[in-house]
Amino acid sequence: MHQRLLASFRNWLSLLLIWQYSIPFLLNLSASATFFAILSNSPISLAVPVTNATTFAATAVSAMLLGEETRVLYALFGTLFITMGVWICIV
Repeated sequence: MHQRLLASFRNWLSLLLIWQYSIPFLLNLSASATFFAILSNSPISLAVPVTNATTFAATAVSAMLLGEETRVLYALFGTLFITMGVWICIV
């Protein structure tokens, strides 16, 4: 058991030395920490809809930027409606 745990830790550590893995990993961790810091100061009734809307919009935009097969017009309209809904929640 101890050997497997040590081997897993060593594999993870060697993976961190590869910049193609470590840079996105660190960016993701820092974005998560920032997200939770911002979220801690927001009321839950505002934080949940904004978080869900932002996730859907970011997914649609990222898919378009990565060249995935999407219906661009629908994705843009959806992102526009999401942005308007978030704006209404904030105002």
